[in-house]
Amino acid sequence: MSARKAPEPGTLEPIFSPRSVAVIGASRNPKTLGYALLHNLVLEEFDGTIYPVNLKETSIHSLRCYPTVSDIPDPVDLAVVLVPKKVVLPVVDECLAKGVKGLVVITAGFREVGPEGAVEEQEIQRRVRAAGARMIGPNCMGVINADPAVRLNATFAPAPALPGCVGFVSQSGALGVAILNVAAGRGIGFTEFASMGNKADVSGNDLLEFWEDDETTRVIAMYLESFGNPRKFTQIAKRVSRKKPILVVKSGRTEAGARAASSHTGAMAGADVTVSAFLERCGVIRANTIEEMFDIAQALDRCPLPKGNRVGIVTNAGGPAIMATDACVNSGLEMAEFTEETVTQLRSFLPAAASFANPIDMIASAGAEEYRKSLAVVLRDPNVDMVLTIQVTPPISDTIDVLEAILDVAKDAGGKPIVVVMMSTEDSYPKIRERATSIAVYQFPESAVLALSKLWEYARWRNRPADEEIPTFEVDDERVSKIIASALPDSAKPVGGGSLAVSSHSSRHLVAQPAHATEQAVYLSTEDAYSILEAYGIPTASWRVVKSPEEAIVAANKIGYPLVLKGVGKQLIHKSDVGGVAVDLRNADELTQAIAQMQGKMDAAGVEPDGYLLQKLVRGGHEVIFGLSSDPRFGPMLMFGLGGKYVEVFRDVRFTIPPLSRTEALEVIRGIRGRKLLEGVRGEKPVELERLADVLLRIAQLVERHPEVIELDINPFLASPDPDTSKAVDIRIRVAPPMALD
Repeated sequence: MSARKAPEPGTLEPIFSPRSVAVIGASRNPKTLGYALLHNLVLEEFDGTIYPVNLKETSIHSLRCYPTVSDIPDPVDLAVVLVPKKVVLPVVDECLAKGVKGLVVITAGFREVGPEGAVEEQEIQRRVRAAGARMIGPNCMGVINADPAVRLNATFAPAPALPGCVGFVSQSGALGVAILNVAAGRGIGFTEFASMGNKADVSGNDLLEFWEDDETTRVIAMYLESFGNPRKFTQIAKRVSRKKPILVVKSGRTEAGARAASSHTGAMAGADVTVSAFLERCGVIRANTIEEMFDIAQALDRCPLPKGNRVGIVTNAGGPAIMATDACVNSGLEMAEFTEETVTQLRSFLPAAASFANPIDMIASAGAEEYRKSLAVVLRDPNVDMVLTIQVTPPISDTIDVLEAILDVAKDAGGKPIVVVMMSTEDSYPKIRERATSIAVYQFPESAVLALSKLWEYARWRNRPADEEIPTFEVDDERVSKIIASALPDSAKPVGGGSLAVSSHSSRHLVAQPAHATEQAVYLSTEDAYSILEAYGIPTASWRVVKSPEEAIVAANKIGYPLVLKGVGKQLIHKSDVGGVAVDLRNADELTQAIAQMQGKMDAAGVEPDGYLLQKLVRGGHEVIFGLSSDPRFGPMLMFGLGGKYVEVFRDVRFTIPPLSRTEALEVIRGIRGRKLLEGVRGEKPVELERLADVLLRIAQLVERHPEVIELDINPFLASPDPDTSKAVDIRIRVAPPMALD
């Protein structure tokens, strides 16, 4: 028996750090999972006692075999169950009676196959929890602890896991095998690995907490197919990501599963966009592929976090440097501008044919010494926050010599991250990976730049104050409640009974967001929608809703010309498509004529307006959009971007989840691709971004206090340099009664 201490009951220690393992369903047949798993335990030299359990065998793998777990004379910390589904429950009962506190159920055929299997799985879960034990699975691949003091490989994967710093959880067993293969090939090691399967007991949230304070686990990586409890994940991930990075690959990126919606926001807020916004708010780094995940994990483990996003590139070949430069610009990184002193020092030892601007092309003759000197000079430049160095192997220099020089410089990099691209021959990479255990090395520039961009993304998250104040505004909530109650007569009582308590602004985000009875959802009238904006202090162009040409003339004299005329009604979702908009009306005659023409166009389109909206014409400014869409799992999601009628063509928008601090709101606004338009181009004055942040924050407060609002579009909002002329000129709001909380 191992001298290691007994694992703590009720925790995950009996699963990951057992002193003894029973393999129930162990087999002599090499074609079975029972053989493969037992073989891995023996092959990896598990530092504990292994008990094969098989009714028919007396020994397997030279280990004494027991008919049942009850026949094992010593205590068992972990039981791995590989028996047929029909006997899983009796076997679990026997393990619990034996005092086993950790179970890994490999056997499939439960919730994933239908309702009957789900019932059986729930019963297993109930019994495990009642006994104070923990279980991974069912329908999983197993677990690994690569710590040399444990060496537990309780999986049937053919590739072993190298010891390292990554805690990895996979929701897919089959993909877990591939993950271990890829990681081994890249020289990336794990602390622990878990294939969760159906997550009947232990979930990804449990593993996040398990690794939260584990000093050996420096990076947490997750492959997820679904979020069991998104709100709990939010709370845990926000806390854990302040201590160490969390990387996620989430499958299901296509729009095929996106719910239908008629608003601009709903049309673009597909399921994948929702997940990305959700993860970003938690400080979680999202990778698109497993390959990307390991590229990023390598940098997060081996590099310090940068203090800025300015990149210096040192290379011996121009082509890859151009590719790296393009990738930097497209990833939101900046190319550093070297100081005169840096350029002077480079000129003192590099050949005249070299390029001394960024990127530095030392030309093909550069060897280890040129790399050593150039990297040292660039790292000392105060305008450089991180360095990317590229080597394309020429005939006259040795790749490993260059790598050794880079490693020497990296020891004293002044806290600045260095990533390396070695574009070498295929047979060189095993030696490169064997030597480069303290630095992030890549085969291609794009992979290295991706890693740097994620380093910067995570650095910004870590530097953001964790307790930044959520602003609140003096608004007329009573007026908003009355408007919604009038539109939804039963809105004060959630569908399904019960009541929906409206808690404080800060605490409501931590409780379950209500689902909504969307079949009872209605669009507010134009008048009610504009009234809600006014109640929340969101500036609008002066407006009136009228029913007839006569009323329009009277309202126009009060508002003042020039005017904009719009048809309003529940059928008028995109007004311009049916001729429902007329602009720059300067007098009563033009207004009367516009109404007549508009009525004719809408009659031809088969649309009957409920009336007309008159607005004061607002000139100038950039069209932006503010939006809100409510997701049944993740709650409300806010959107900001470039607006107007082409919003769904350009799709230059960012999503986020409330509540928001002012810093977070400004980050969303500055995060769109077209931000330079707002910052001013060709002599234009910049837009007042603080006013835009103010609007976004007010919408966040609106949905936090009035969860009945499930969709909102302000498009366009005219953003101008003068905050007093920045106005909302079109608005649609959809509301629905919230469902009762469980």
